[in-house]
Amino acid sequence: MSNKIGFIGLGIMGAPMAAHLQRGGYKLFLHDRGNPPAALVEGGATVCTNAAEVAKRADIVILMVPDTPHVEDVLFGEHGVARGLSGGKLVIDMSSISPIATKDFARRINALDCLYLDAPVSGGEVGAKAASLTIMVGGPAKAFETARPLFELMGKNITHVGANGDGQTTKVANQIIVALNLQAVAEALLFASKAGADPAKVRQALMGGFASSRILEVHAERMVKRTFEPGFRIELHQKDLNLALQGAKALGVALPNTAVVQELMNTCAANGLSGADHSALCRAIELMSAHQIAPNPNAS
Repeated sequence: MSNKIGFIGLGIMGAPMAAHLQRGGYKLFLHDRGNPPAALVEGGATVCTNAAEVAKRADIVILMVPDTPHVEDVLFGEHGVARGLSGGKLVIDMSSISPIATKDFARRINALDCLYLDAPVSGGEVGAKAASLTIMVGGPAKAFETARPLFELMGKNITHVGANGDGQTTKVANQIIVALNLQAVAEALLFASKAGADPAKVRQALMGGFASSRILEVHAERMVKRTFEPGFRIELHQKDLNLALQGAKALGVALPNTAVVQELMNTCAANGLSGADHSALCRAIELMSAHQIAPNPNAS
């Protein structure tokens, strides 16, 4: 496999992911809406003027951008990846976007005699920095084997789920589970707090039982300590749940609790929390209950 890797989208997730590839010995060609991180440039990465230039200079192009329209623009816009591709190259979209659109994007890239993988991730900023992301991959087995060494530098739980679109379908399923767990944990801690129990000690007790989960471990602590700096923003989880509900409509299935959690996310957004970590979902339930799980640390 070539050591020339393009990376487009160097935000909270993309920057540390690209850094792991650079430390793994790969030559990076970068493009971002802002200035790429100085550390990557100082480490030898080349900054490109647009996505087409990245595609011309790299043999494998990775995308890590926020939403479906962003991926479409990066791939097929005036200066998009498709303009710079030549036969035999591989495009890997690690964003979280529509499975339906992904299948179309894959067909359009395949028509250029190139391979396409959808490989969304779970694990947030913490997982990106620790190279412990869960990576869910859809696309041809040959392309997956080509990309596996890259994935192994960025993640731990790496699964080839199936054909193009199946990776994104898996990510949507993941986001449903995470959202419903956030709601459950928020309701449980609020109940305990209002009943007079110490929510921090309740969390500690529950960590040893059947209710234990990564959400209880990581995000319940955020709810108790009121630390809502974004690891994964509410507005991005809203986007993912929209994908779930749109998919459910197309498939003719019911996702009633997903719809409820989306309304809680909407409540948070309406109260200025779009950019907060998704653990701030608890604020919607707190507002409805006129009670906080725990006081703000700086409250007098």
